[in-house]
Amino acid sequence: MKHILIIDDDRINLDCARMSLSRQYKITATISGRQALQFLAANSPDLILLDLNMPFMDGYEVMKHIKADPRIADIPVVFLSAEKDAVTEARCLELGAVDFLPKPFVPSILLSRLEKIFRSLDQKQELKKELDQIKDKSQRDALTGLWNRAFVAKNVEERLRNGGQGALFMIDMDNFKAINDNYGHDAGDNTLKMFADTLRTYSKDGDIPARIGGDEFVAWIDGYVDKETLSRRAGAIIQDLCKKLEDCRFETNSSVSLGVAIYPADGENFTDLYNAADKALYYVKQNGKNSYHFYSDEMVKNDTAGTVSIDYVHESMRRADGKKGAYMLDYHGFTYVYNFLSRLSERNEFVSRMLLITLDPDEGYTPEDAEMSRVADVLDQALVSSLRRGDVAANYTTRQVLVMLPGTGEPETLMIAERIRLEYESRLPGCRIRLQISHRTVME
Repeated sequence: MKHILIIDDDRINLDCARMSLSRQYKITATISGRQALQFLAANSPDLILLDLNMPFMDGYEVMKHIKADPRIADIPVVFLSAEKDAVTEARCLELGAVDFLPKPFVPSILLSRLEKIFRSLDQKQELKKELDQIKDKSQRDALTGLWNRAFVAKNVEERLRNGGQGALFMIDMDNFKAINDNYGHDAGDNTLKMFADTLRTYSKDGDIPARIGGDEFVAWIDGYVDKETLSRRAGAIIQDLCKKLEDCRFETNSSVSLGVAIYPADGENFTDLYNAADKALYYVKQNGKNSYHFYSDEMVKNDTAGTVSIDYVHESMRRADGKKGAYMLDYHGFTYVYNFLSRLSERNEFVSRMLLITLDPDEGYTPEDAEMSRVADVLDQALVSSLRRGDVAANYTTRQVLVMLPGTGEPETLMIAERIRLEYESRLPGCRIRLQISHRTVME
């Protein structure tokens, strides 16, 4: 039963209201504002019926006390008053009341009004719940259920602006592509879920584990944590994940690398911390993998304090992971490649072609965000399987991917486009989201 608190100094009105409502609602009756506030200090009824004209503390003052307390401020309040003028009613509503009923009230009308109010409140609560679910869904990675990059970036920025502290872990699986290639994408997906579950296990209150994309994860370690503690946590994560990979009996030499950036020494905002953790991760990958590294401990910095050999530069810049297939870039990086190939075409008659791949739902079909995310992941997998080493791809919009095919004529371009389409359709048979693929030479 819904619980209603009645506040009225007139005992006759109080008894009448209690008798009218007690069959349908749990009733608590108080005869003064002070008595009501004492009750509210330990209780949260579903609705308050508040008399306006009372001695010592009138309804206006009681209402101000209620709204000043965050714990009870959202409890709906209905004013009861013998004053029926529009000015009084308007003032009550301005203070936050959900309704205003004149006294003396008719029991059937009072019941009807309350039923309508509760029905409206239930609908609003259900709508809020649905909106919260939609918002939560949009902030999570569809495959693992972890937070996505947009959420962790926004949340960390807000915490730092409010005086928070912490460290950022960037975690990457070494040789993950080999798991997909040798054991199938179901095995790859299960491995990513295992990664996510492990990060949850090592997360404490306030931490934010997130999947950035592919086999890349980050974890915000909230609050001040000393370097020794961070080292123990990073080492435990790597050891646990490597043990689980070993238990899967993958013959892929897969392991785990982790980079650490600490606020504020390594960056004063999320972007700077992300870049620092990424550089620390890269250092691990260049120096044997399967370990962790703090950005602040990096031996070589890009400044005038030291020098490096050309062999070191070569090793730092080359693709050390031995991956096959296309380069997957962000759009900013893709534009540099496009302009470079355009200039090359001008000078050497070097022909390159570009594909624009669009995820196109069937007419009248509106897919949910989770489905679009899953389909986009499958398209990425199809591209990795279908493109050649040296080809370049990047997301242009959430539903479109750009692909650059250097040194490729039209017949071969059509073959590659068809290969992508067949690979995509084999992974999603009967899917109502199809591929539209257009192409052109870079210099036309």
